[in-house]
Amino acid sequence: MMASELSLSVPADVSTSSHLRAMQFMEMQRPWWNLYGVRVRPFPAFGSTSDKPFVDTALIHRCLPDELLFEVFARLPPYSLGKASCVCRKWRYTIRNPTFWRSVCLKTWQSFGAMEDSRIVQRMYEGSWRKMWILRPRLRTDGIYVSRNTYIRAGVAEWKVTNPVHLVCYYRYIRFFPSGRFLYKNSSQKVKEIIRCMNFRASKADSVFNGRYTLADDEVEGAIMYPGVNPTVLRMRLRLRGTTVGANNRLDLLSLVTSGLNDSELNDGADDMLGIVEGWQEDETHNPDVPAISHRRGLAPFVFVPFEEVDTSVLNLPVEKMDYFVPG
Repeated sequence: MMASELSLSVPADVSTSSHLRAMQFMEMQRPWWNLYGVRVRPFPAFGSTSDKPFVDTALIHRCLPDELLFEVFARLPPYSLGKASCVCRKWRYTIRNPTFWRSVCLKTWQSFGAMEDSRIVQRMYEGSWRKMWILRPRLRTDGIYVSRNTYIRAGVAEWKVTNPVHLVCYYRYIRFFPSGRFLYKNSSQKVKEIIRCMNFRASKADSVFNGRYTLADDEVEGAIMYPGVNPTVLRMRLRLRGTTVGANNRLDLLSLVTSGLNDSELNDGADDMLGIVEGWQEDETHNPDVPAISHRRGLAPFVFVPFEEVDTSVLNLPVEKMDYFVPG
C-alpha cells in the first residue's frame, strides 16, 4: 500500500485535532526566546564602528574606579583573591595581574629571599607567580593544623563486676608563620576553644610552645623545647600534601622524637633550637637523664582548618558523635 493511501485511511477528526494541537504548540509563548542572540560580553565587538561609549552596567564598577579596585585587591589575602575572581569577568582579568601574586609569593616564602624566589619562578614555573603559588608546596598561615588522636584507657572496676573502658580524645595543634616560626599545643580542648590562645601573647598557663621550622620541597622539620628542671626537645618531621591541587591542607606526621639537651646547648637559648638539633640521629640525646624516645602513637595526620571555619568545623564534635575521624 502506498504512503498516500495510508494518509487517506486516517479519520478526519483525528487529523484535524492533531493539526490544532500542532498550531497551539507553535503559538505558545516562550519568553526565553528573547534571550537568544543577546550579546552579554562587556566589551564592544571586534571591528565595531559604533561611536556610543561603553557604560558598565554594574553599579560597583561605576562607583569604584579601576585604580581603587586595584588597591582593594592588593590588600586581600590570596584565598580571598581566588574567591573574588569568581565574581565577574572583569575581576577575574584584574586579579590575574602578576603584581598581586608576586607579593603573595615573596611573603609566603620570605625565608628563601626575593632573589632565590625569582630564580625558582623562572626556572620551574615559567615565570608565572600565580602558577608558583598554586603548584609549589607551602605551609598555610591563614588557619591552624589539627591532629585528632584517640586511644582506649581502662577504667576502675566497680564491685568486681564491670571493667569499664574510656575512649580518650586529644588534639595536636600547629600554627605556622611565614617567618619560620610556629606554635605548638597538645590539649584535649576543641579547636574553637583553643584558637584564642594560639598566638605569641599566650600565657604560660596556656602551655603554648613556639619553635622553628624549615620547609624543603614537601618535607617539614620543626623543633621546640619544653622548659623545666630537665628541658626536653621535641623534634618532628612532617610531609606536606593536599586533597586538591594547591590546597596544602594535610600534614602527615612521619616522626615524633623527644630527647634532652646538655648544659652548653641550653645556654645557647631556644631561639635557634632547630639549628641545635640539626643533624641529630633519631635516637640521639645529649642528656642522660632524658633519654631519646621515638613515639609511635598519636601520629594521626594534621587537617588544616581556616580561621573562618574554626567554629563550624567537624572536629568540634564530641567523642560520642564522632568516635573516629579519617582525614583522607
